[in-house]
Amino acid sequence: MDKCVFIHTNERQWLGALVAEYSFRRNSANANKFDIRFIHTKDYPYLAEKEGKPFLRGGTTRVWRMDDLQSFTPMRFLPPKLMNHQGRAVVTDPDIFAVGDIYELLTRDMDGKAVMGRHRSGKAEKASQVATSVLLMDCEKLTHWQPEKEFDELFRFEKDYKEWMVLGYQDPDTVGYLENWWNDFDHLDDNTRLLHNTKRKTQPWKTGLPVDFTPADKFKEYSLLASANRLRAKVFGEYGLLGRYKEHPDPRQEALFFGLLKECLECGQVSEQLLRDEMRKNHVRHDAFEVLERTPSLKSRQA
Repeated sequence: MDKCVFIHTNERQWLGALVAEYSFRRNSANANKFDIRFIHTKDYPYLAEKEGKPFLRGGTTRVWRMDDLQSFTPMRFLPPKLMNHQGRAVVTDPDIFAVGDIYELLTRDMDGKAVMGRHRSGKAEKASQVATSVLLMDCEKLTHWQPEKEFDELFRFEKDYKEWMVLGYQDPDTVGYLENWWNDFDHLDDNTRLLHNTKRKTQPWKTGLPVDFTPADKFKEYSLLASANRLRAKVFGEYGLLGRYKEHPDPRQEALFFGLLKECLECGQVSEQLLRDEMRKNHVRHDAFEVLERTPSLKSRQA
């Protein structure tokens, strides 16, 4: 098909990816008109080849870890190549779930732009930055994207990860902006089309588990705090003393995820054994079955 949704993921977010795939089909009136494909880190060995090596991120260095919760992000730019630079593609993170019809996004007017995403921030100084966790792409216009080469450039300090992730190297005239509801950051209302559980520490399926992601670079302007953070990682490990995942502040978002997961178990999209395996690996909260029992069934189709 000339339209495809790509979900990029890694082992730690595999359950989320499966639930996301189900939600895209479930809530589309045109589910037979597009493909859904996974882009999994295990299938792209050039990522693992950089394990433990420093790369440029936000003007400083960070060490590449394949076991980080978001090690899939460099694959956001693969869909045009995977589509042979033809047709339309949407790429999403594995923690994004449809409550609207994603076919409307795949077929929307792009006004001649090559790529579209929502504004990452409301701050004036970041007005041009794109949240690449959901991208709509006209694949024919993105032949210059070379994800493997660009990933390598991070480790040669020729490109900065943060600039890459916000489309900082893309010609701004080719970039368009989506309505926020196509990538709603931990916000769910009647307008939401794609819900993004973007605050990693409150992802509903991870409540109570030890944190397993590298925190954002919030201390780089404060040398003492930055030094303390580096010492923490050196002494206690990359995720040491970072605490545990918290309960999501919006019960409706927990209910949405577990309502979708309940249906996935009923239809075979997710097996009970897979869910138990993910719990054992600390990828899914240990009380998942108890949460499923108390979660009400979803309406026949999300509005």
